[in-house]
Amino acid sequence: MLGNGDCTVIQTPKGKTIMVDTGEQDNTIVEYLLDRGIRKIDYLMISHFDTDHCGKTIEILERLKVKNIIVSKQAEVSKEFEDIILKVKEKKVNILQVQAGDKLQIDKDVYFYILWPQNEEIVLDMNNNSIVAKIYYNDFSMLFTGDIEEEAEQKIARKYDDEILKSTVLKVAHHGSNTSSTKILTEKVKSKIALIGVGENNKFGHPNDAVLELLKSQGSIIYRTDLCGEVTLKIKKNGTIRINTQM
Repeated sequence: MLGNGDCTVIQTPKGKTIMVDTGEQDNTIVEYLLDRGIRKIDYLMISHFDTDHCGKTIEILERLKVKNIIVSKQAEVSKEFEDIILKVKEKKVNILQVQAGDKLQIDKDVYFYILWPQNEEIVLDMNNNSIVAKIYYNDFSMLFTGDIEEEAEQKIARKYDDEILKSTVLKVAHHGSNTSSTKILTEKVKSKIALIGVGENNKFGHPNDAVLELLKSQGSIIYRTDLCGEVTLKIKKNGTIRINTQM
């Protein structure tokens, strides 16, 4: 996870590269990828089309080879969505439109299970239509939550049992805002590690102190990009996690 907004890069044991969101327009994610020899993205998931989650998508599509883009049904088509889809079609990228219940097999040991949104419950609130997806790798799992807020969190917590929601790592919703990370959801997730993508001294005051205290009280170790910089997790086949940070 890098810089302002949200951006996660995943490399699977079989050599597939996945991105979940791309961060703000002014971040350095493209240079980060190129410096590490990454020139192809197998799956690019855009949780929703706020610029702090999709701001670098056009540049990524222009400078790297993207094979698949993962999106959800939109209640209202934004300019960001229109511009990105236009570039996606120009580059002949395969579009995967997902909804709750879908499973995306990435390679032999890695897959996504989509928990949200449900097409019949799409609303105008873009945050609450964020894709919520859980990635599995053997006994390890990570829950991506976009910018969902209390409304969506309550519906998800009621819809799924603890076994589905329990995750090793939680990508904390909405940069640690007090509109998200409600107890009803986080106590089911039971994350060992909580990752918060947030800019230093941001104008919104994220992350919220009460959210941080809730996560700590539930046993989560918190890593924040404003304090830790780049957060790297290396997952071994037996589930052991090695964490490195770099400002």
